[in-house]
Amino acid sequence: MEWFEALILGVIQGLTEYLPVSSSGHLAIGANLFGLSGEENLTFTVAVHVATVLSTCVILWKEIVWLFTDLFKFKWNEGTKYIVNILISMIPVAIVGFFFKDKVEEVFGSGLLVVGICLMITATLLAFSYWAKPRQREHISPWHAFVIGIAQALAVLPGLSRSGSTIATGLLLGNKKERLAQFSFLMVIPPILGEALLDVKDMAEMGVSQAMAGISPLALAVGFLAAFVCGCLACKWMINIVKRGKLIWFALYCAVVGLATIVLPYVL
Repeated sequence: MEWFEALILGVIQGLTEYLPVSSSGHLAIGANLFGLSGEENLTFTVAVHVATVLSTCVILWKEIVWLFTDLFKFKWNEGTKYIVNILISMIPVAIVGFFFKDKVEEVFGSGLLVVGICLMITATLLAFSYWAKPRQREHISPWHAFVIGIAQALAVLPGLSRSGSTIATGLLLGNKKERLAQFSFLMVIPPILGEALLDVKDMAEMGVSQAMAGISPLALAVGFLAAFVCGCLACKWMINIVKRGKLIWFALYCAVVGLATIVLPYVL
């Protein structure tokens, strides 16, 4: 992987991790265009996912500090309830990660048809959440956290947006926009880190030399920085977009890209 390829893919990851258009789907499309192999793509994926986690921590640092402050008061308070909801939301994705990881990886390697179909599903979810007008709830309940967690678990499929699925599901359940975007981005931190640790384990088993084959430290650094900077911008932008309820434009984008991903390989 050349440094300019890493720059492009890092920008894609940083933007699409938060915008509801599927980072995994766009990375799969980008990797396919650049002809990247599984090993170097895995190494790069770990780096840029860690970068986006750091960008979340930078943008939502006040909320994270509040959560840990309330947690270490060792009382049942708002922060503790919030953390419990995050833990509940992690249950479905943990089950998928531990028991179906190999199956998910097979899907990732099955070509761009799955990506295109899942992008179309993302578009449908976003459209439904835009037109649905459920009663607005003040707080996210543990049950809603679990259902949103199921949406996050299903979004391991390439092309099914993690932020799009969780935010759209929360909106359809009637949760307030202002609280939902923040919850969606905070709940994703533990699963992304867990996924990165599993990938690091796979890289350790294949050996450092094999894991780094085809990708230079410069390319990794460029991709990491690009993902971090763009992640900061996209995270802040997406929170404002959700508050204004403008997700329909992303539904149109996902529909167009999904359709193109399905059709173009047969046309060209």
